Amino acid sequence: MKFSGIKIIAQNKKAAFNYFLSDFTECGIELKGTEIKSLRVNGATIGDSYIVIRNGNAEIINMYIKPYEQGNLFNHDPLRSRRLLLHKKEIKWFEIKIKQGGFTVVPTKIYLRGGKAKVEIALAKGKKLYDKRETIKERDIKRDMDKGVDY
Repeated sequence: MKFSGIKIIAQNKKAAFNYFLSDFTECGIELKGTEIKSLRVNGATIGDSYIVIRNGNAEIINMYIKPYEQGNLFNHDPLRSRRLLLHKKEIKWFEIKIKQGGFTVVPTKIYLRGGKAKVEIALAKGKKLYDKRETIKERDIKRDMDKGVDY
């Protein structure tokens, strides 16, 4: 999928189901060696990923990047934590929101823009079970309307 110079590598559909998402922010990601090559070819998985703030840096945890096939000994750990490239103000803002309680920060997309890997992150508040049921109900109604089913 390409949209005006953007190639989407991975999306976190689970995040939209499990959380109320707001305050989307684009940030860069610090990759090493063969990771960018692997991203371009193999993609990544961010289904169980989340962002933590340690020592004034934002890091993405549990993002899986498959080892590059031609990388041999230069490959890196596929599940290592990777630093996100954000301004200090943005990091402080996210840190304050997390400390207020009830919020977490999750990645929603990984994509390439102009040859650089970018991650879209969002402030997330957990949904209750009844909210998830409502989401499923709305999705089913929309699907039935698109098919032309009457109630």
